[in-house]
Amino acid sequence: MKLFDSICNNKFFIDTSIILFLNKKDLFEEKISRSPLTICYPEYKGGNSYGEAANYIQGQFEDLNRHKDEKEIYPHFTCATDTKNVQFVFDAVTDVIIKINLHDIGLG
Repeated sequence: MKLFDSICNNKFFIDTSIILFLNKKDLFEEKISRSPLTICYPEYKGGNSYGEAANYIQGQFEDLNRHKDEKEIYPHFTCATDTKNVQFVFDAVTDVIIKINLHDIGLG
């Protein structure tokens, strides 16, 4: 989290959107069913379902963004060995890049 915080809020990246890949979602889903998230995040109050835990982790990263008006974070939970997931994420990232470029030239 500290590394992401330092990159996300670096003065050189104030208005640079970030695409955040949270990889190994398959392993996280398996482990969250056996070990509560409170082991790593004692303040976590949600359940032990993958969805609740993943949303919490995503929120932790998004909350580090101190420049929400200038910068967007686009999080994606991924599994690099799942080719359908990789294709979906690739398509989503392509879409984000196109939208950002259209916005930058005044067309979005």
